Amino acid sequence: MDLAWSGRRLHFVGIGGAGMSGLALVARELGADVTGSDRSARSASTAGLRAAGIVPVEGHAATNVPEGAEVVYSTAISPENPERAVAERELHRADLLGELTRLRPTIAVSGTHGKTTTSSMLVHALRGTGMDPGYLVGGEVRSTGSNAGWGTGEWLVVEADESDRSLLKLDRRVAVLTNAELDHHATYSSQRDVEATFREFLAPAEDAVVWDRPELLALARPGPFAALDRARPRVWPYEAAAALTLGGSRFSLDGVEVVLTVPGAHNALNAAAALTAIKAIGGDVAAAAAALRDFAGAGRRFERIGTTPEGAQVVDDYAHHPTEVRATLAAARTLAPRRLVAVFQPHLFSRTRHHAREFGAALALADLPVVTEVYPARERAEDYPGVSGRLVAAAAADAAGGRRVAWLPAFGDVERFLRAELREGDLLLTLGAGDIDALGRSLAGRGRIPGG
Repeated sequence: MDLAWSGRRLHFVGIGGAGMSGLALVARELGADVTGSDRSARSASTAGLRAAGIVPVEGHAATNVPEGAEVVYSTAISPENPERAVAERELHRADLLGELTRLRPTIAVSGTHGKTTTSSMLVHALRGTGMDPGYLVGGEVRSTGSNAGWGTGEWLVVEADESDRSLLKLDRRVAVLTNAELDHHATYSSQRDVEATFREFLAPAEDAVVWDRPELLALARPGPFAALDRARPRVWPYEAAAALTLGGSRFSLDGVEVVLTVPGAHNALNAAAALTAIKAIGGDVAAAAAALRDFAGAGRRFERIGTTPEGAQVVDDYAHHPTEVRATLAAARTLAPRRLVAVFQPHLFSRTRHHAREFGAALALADLPVVTEVYPARERAEDYPGVSGRLVAAAAADAAGGRRVAWLPAFGDVERFLRAELREGDLLLTLGAGDIDALGRSLAGRGRIPGG
C-alpha cells in the first residue's frame, strides 16, 4: 500500500477494458478505493476484478459514481457518457498511468505491432530472473494469470499505447519501439505523423531499444538542433535471425541461445526486444532467455482455445492490421495443419476503408478465408457509407486465385458454416480486435457467441 493512494477514490468508466482493468487492479493494490462500470459486468477481465474485490456495475448511469470520486475514462468513452457528465474531477487513463510511471523507473513498450507480447515477455523473463516488476499490459500474462500487478521489484513494465498519442504522457527510463506503421487513421494523418510521435516517445528515455531498421533507428537519433553533448537516449538495436521450428523458434542473442515455444518469426523479434531491454537495465540476459523457454504467450495473442468436436484446433489472435494478420498466418503454418481456416472480423470502419486490399491479400494466405462484418467499436456505420467487411472478402477473393472465400456477416452464420466445414487436422484462426474470440470459444465448447 502507498500512503499517497490510501483512501483515494477512483471510479473507472469502462472498467472491463484491457487497459482500464489493469489500472483498477494496481490502484486497488496501492490502497485506493476503486469502483467502476461497464457495458457488460460479466467478462474475463471483470472476473479478474471480482477476484480482487472490485465489483463492476453493469451499465452506465450517473448514480454509479461515488461522491468525491475521480472519474477515470479512456478515449473510447464519449463526453456524453452519464458518468462523465456528473464527474467533479475527470482523469484520462493515460494521466493515471503516467502517475504510476513516476513512482518507479519504467520500461515502456510501444510500436504498431507486438506491444502486448513484448511487454508480457519482459514481465515473464524478469520474474524468471528473480525480479518482480510491476506491470500493466494490454492482455493477460499467462504465467501470472493477470494483465497487471504492482510487484515488489524496482522496475515497472508498461504497454505504451500510440492509438491516441497517450504514450507521450508516460515517464520512461527505457523506451522500446517494435515498429512504426500507420494504423490509427482517426489519430494520424500520415506515416510521417506516426514517426514524429514515436520520435517524441523515444527522445526523453535514457535507453532506446529499437528494431534494427534504418528508418526506425533514425527516430532514436537526436535531431540536427539537439545539444552536441546530449547523452540520451543510448540506442540498443536488436534483431533476431531465427530458425523456425514446429510451433516455435530459436536464435542467438549476444551469444546466448534463445528457444521459444510460441510460433512465428515475429515472436522471435518480440523476444529479442524484451531481452535487449533487460540488457539495457543491466539484467541477467542468460537467465532471462532461459525463462522465456516456457513463455506461453499473452491473452488473445496466438491463444490456443481448444478443439472442436470434429478435432480441429482453435487458436485466437488479436491481429487487426494487415501486417499482424500476415504474421499470424505465417506462424500458424509452422504448426503444419492439414488445412488453415482463418475467420477475420475487421475492426473499425476507418481501418477497413484504408486497408481492405491489404487485408484481403494477407487473408488469401489461408486455405479458407472467412470474413465477418466490421466490429465498429467507437465508430458509426453511417459515417462510412459503403464500407463493410464485404470489401475485405472481395479483396481476399481477388487474391485467392479461385479458392473459396466466405463472406458471412453474422456470427451465427459463420458458426453454422464452420461446424459443417471443419475436420480433424484443421487449424481454425479467429482474428480481430473485436469480439471474434467468442466465436472460437463457442466452437470449442467454451462459451456462446453474442446473442447465441
